[in-house]
Amino acid sequence: MARTPKQQDERVPEPAAAVMTRADARPAAPPDDGPGRVAELRVSGHLMTLDTGLFCVFQAPGSPSPDVGSGLPGVRVTLPPGAIGRPDAISISTFRQDGWLNGTAALVQVAEGPAQVLVTIYQSPRQGPESAPRLQVLRLSGGAAAPALATAAAAQAEPEIVAHIQRTGDVGGRIGEWIGTRGSRSWIEGFAVAPRDGVAAEDIEYQAVLGRGWLSPWVEGGKFCGSRGMALPLLGLKLRLKGDAARQWECRYEATFTDGSTAGPVGADEACEAESLASIEAFRIELRRRDSPAEAAREDPAGSKPARPPRPAARAGRPAGNR
Repeated sequence: MARTPKQQDERVPEPAAAVMTRADARPAAPPDDGPGRVAELRVSGHLMTLDTGLFCVFQAPGSPSPDVGSGLPGVRVTLPPGAIGRPDAISISTFRQDGWLNGTAALVQVAEGPAQVLVTIYQSPRQGPESAPRLQVLRLSGGAAAPALATAAAAQAEPEIVAHIQRTGDVGGRIGEWIGTRGSRSWIEGFAVAPRDGVAAEDIEYQAVLGRGWLSPWVEGGKFCGSRGMALPLLGLKLRLKGDAARQWECRYEATFTDGSTAGPVGADEACEAESLASIEAFRIELRRRDSPAEAAREDPAGSKPARPPRPAARAGRPAGNR
């Protein structure tokens, strides 16, 4: 007796949507390879609420590497279903055309916060919880400018530099001073620089070191680079001057890190980071005029260049140079 279409539909395999399981669900034994097989995955989702601004979502240094064949674990950042995530206020851009974050990052622009994004992590059944990627979220713009943080500095002078430090909060200081405490093992999560003596805030820009060879976008002077209160350490910094300021001033900076290592002083446009990529705990920025006496002494110390002896006089009756 021939089967009716209805009876045939009842034998259709389980839809692919059913392969998604809760993160805490017990994984089934991986099926044998073959055509028509469906493999179950560990899948966990997280709703992340963000304020107004530009954010970078990336895998923290040291996260487990994905499997070469399957590419798992993998991460995607998407808009959540429904209006609760306010899709009209969020724009998500990824560096890979297929949308996966593996080895890259996602930029999330929130035009009007708070708004939510959905972060989904996919793992194979053979991968335990320890293989899940460790994600970090770094605010790239939308934070307060440095002058607005003057309350964090000593009352005697307004700060030219403000940094947000783990378990401490915002602290301020001036160009030439150490920002943060060397040897404290407390990392810096973000900073802003706004010089007030000779170099204007718009003449300087800076980046945060996020990983080996990976830097945040350039941030204009006076604007905050990094995050606050999210326990996301920076791994270093990079600064440079622009226009006439770059021709008239020299910029150098150095730093200490939570593993006890140091770096610098380095020149403008060089990354100041530890060889171990440890978190930065303190840094110092110096700005000096290129024609200052201190620089002239460094280039030509007093007494290092003897005076040229006088040229002997020519003999009578014999013009100089005709010998």
